[in-house]
Amino acid sequence: MKRAFYLLLLLAMVLAWRDWSRREIVHPPGVLVHEAPRQRPVEGSQVIKLEDYRLTPRARFELRARVLSREDYRWDAGADLAPVDLALGWGAMSDQAVLDRIEVSQGARWYRTRYDYPAPMADRDIIRQSGNMHMVPANAAVRARLKEIRRGDLVWLRGYLVDADHDSGFRWRTSLSREDTGDGACELFYIERITIEPRN
Repeated sequence: MKRAFYLLLLLAMVLAWRDWSRREIVHPPGVLVHEAPRQRPVEGSQVIKLEDYRLTPRARFELRARVLSREDYRWDAGADLAPVDLALGWGAMSDQAVLDRIEVSQGARWYRTRYDYPAPMADRDIIRQSGNMHMVPANAAVRARLKEIRRGDLVWLRGYLVDADHDSGFRWRTSLSREDTGDGACELFYIERITIEPRN
């Protein structure tokens, strides 16, 4: 009985430490990321082989953004390719004063926002200044770095927007716009490099 108690206590401590280590980073009010994502056409159509997937680059892509939320996936059809989704914000969607009034959630590969009226900003601007992106790590080092990212972090990401195909017939297409919504509006982001800015 005593042993079971100590095992439960140890488990509780581990879970508490995990939650503390993943706590949200809170910033002072003000826009933290002024620049929009940068997207450029790719020259040629060289396919990237990643395990059993064929990735076709559609655009060169990089951005600096605030992490609004993260969701890890282990069991859905694309989890082996994109184990993490990041909801990212820039412009007004990187401002703590705005985000304090918006509830951000993720699930089933979707990103949702809710707020009380009056709206902190127009819906079209929320759409243009944020996005839910499926993260495809290029290698083990990038995959490990992805695991360190916390809600509220400022990150810089570089790589390609890609379409993915698998021999099983599985297909996943990327969005190439920051203004679309609904099914197919998320970016499938093959990440070659991640920088997490120092936390205060």
